[in-house]
Amino acid sequence: MTFDNLKPIVAAIVLNDATSREEKLLSICQLLTDSIDYYNWVGFYFANHETQTLHLGPYVGAHTDHTVIPFGKGICGQVAVSNTNFVVPDVSAQDNYIACSFTVKSEIVVPLFVDGINIGQIDIDSHILDPFTEADERFLEYVNQEIVKLF
Repeated sequence: MTFDNLKPIVAAIVLNDATSREEKLLSICQLLTDSIDYYNWVGFYFANHETQTLHLGPYVGAHTDHTVIPFGKGICGQVAVSNTNFVVPDVSAQDNYIACSFTVKSEIVVPLFVDGINIGQIDIDSHILDPFTEADERFLEYVNQEIVKLF
């Protein structure tokens, strides 16, 4: 399924009044892992600005022990500080990478802004080297723009 085909489905999930925010986020994670073959782990981390930590939200994929990540640590932690997208074609080439699984080869993280504040991010791991393109970035920015409506 193409990104353009997925956009209205994401929008419909967000607009569904019969489900909670957590259920909607989980549904989006499931949709992305089911629809894009190189999206092997899809999840959300949400920021606690007082403690300068990210906390794992809904996700689909292999179990992770990384439920709390300090700002600045790993790819997600760096995005919490930089407020910019981070595409990692090869995680083994990153010094500040938190290894989740030996099967993860690449990662993309796109921050989620509400009223100009980075409240979290969508994080995607792939078992393939360098699969993420600018189209992935634009699509995930769209996903986050829809998710903002839940806050």
